[in-house]
Amino acid sequence: MYIPEPPCPVADAADREAARLQAHHPEQAWALLDNGAPRFLPDGRGVAPHRAVPARAVAA
Repeated sequence: MYIPEPPCPVADAADREAARLQAHHPEQAWALLDNGAPRFLPDGRGVAPHRAVPARAVAA
C-alpha cells in the first residue's frame, strides 16, 4: 500500500522547519529544502574539500 508523504510546508509557513532536504552541499556550506528555501551553515563557513593527494606529490 502506497502512503504518500505529507506535502512540504511553504517557506514562510509557521512549520517551515518540517521541510525535507532536497540537495545537500556541505563543501559549499548550503543545502536546499524541498520548499525551495536554502539552508546555510550557522557560521557561514564551508567545509574544506576532501581530495586525495597522490603519493608522489606528498613525497616530493
